Amino acid sequence: MIIAGLMLLAVGAADLVRQFAPRRWIGYLTVTVILLILGSVSDALLPMIAALIVGTLWVWCMPSERQAPLGFWPAVLLGVVSVGAVVWFGARTEAGLIGEVWALRSPFGDVPFDLAVLALGAGVFLLESANLVVRAALDGEHTWRPLESAAAPVPEAPAPVTEGVAAADQGAPAVRDPRAGFKGGRLIGPLERILVMILTLAAAYPILAAMLAAKGIVRFPEISRDGETGARAEYFLVGSLVSWVIGLGAAFLVWWAAHS
Repeated sequence: MIIAGLMLLAVGAADLVRQFAPRRWIGYLTVTVILLILGSVSDALLPMIAALIVGTLWVWCMPSERQAPLGFWPAVLLGVVSVGAVVWFGARTEAGLIGEVWALRSPFGDVPFDLAVLALGAGVFLLESANLVVRAALDGEHTWRPLESAAAPVPEAPAPVTEGVAAADQGAPAVRDPRAGFKGGRLIGPLERILVMILTLAAAYPILAAMLAAKGIVRFPEISRDGETGARAEYFLVGSLVSWVIGLGAAFLVWWAAHS
């Protein structure tokens, strides 16, 4: 169980750090030191080193600036290895120095340290790493993208102005739309997957079904203008289904570990 949690934690932390492009190497070094200390105090140094190697391979296989060379298959392999680690190894009886002072209670009972690491790793993975998996799935299926497929807007001719207004406008700074550059999908996706994971673990299936149905209703006006190509509908279905599968898979992994 601890192996799966550390792998997901290392991969998720690496993807969060590389969002800070100018100084990402400082973030990588900081995360590496913190994770090595965590592995040392929890008597899991060797699994942590293996997890850091997996995180390094993940960063190479799932780049954020260009199309993933192996598609979303690294995520499939990571999922298979994580499930295998939970099923075959289970929870440890001792967790090193931190296990002696660890005490975390929940409405469902005491939470072991290994289970807490697994839940944390799954949650961190759902934030940014899952976005890369969804993007790789869309690229692999050559699915239409709203930003990439749209043609560049043609600049409009400047409107005629009077001499007095023109003199005043030349020195005035341009007013920037605060909504410009807002990437809603990068925020909605992680929140959606976290909610899917929490609601599934809480067995709140009616609320989960209502939330997923609400997303389809909100997107219906956009999909209805799709025309004959079906591009928007395909983009919505592929992205949403992959995102939901990742969230449900994380919930299943934590649930299996808690009941093993």
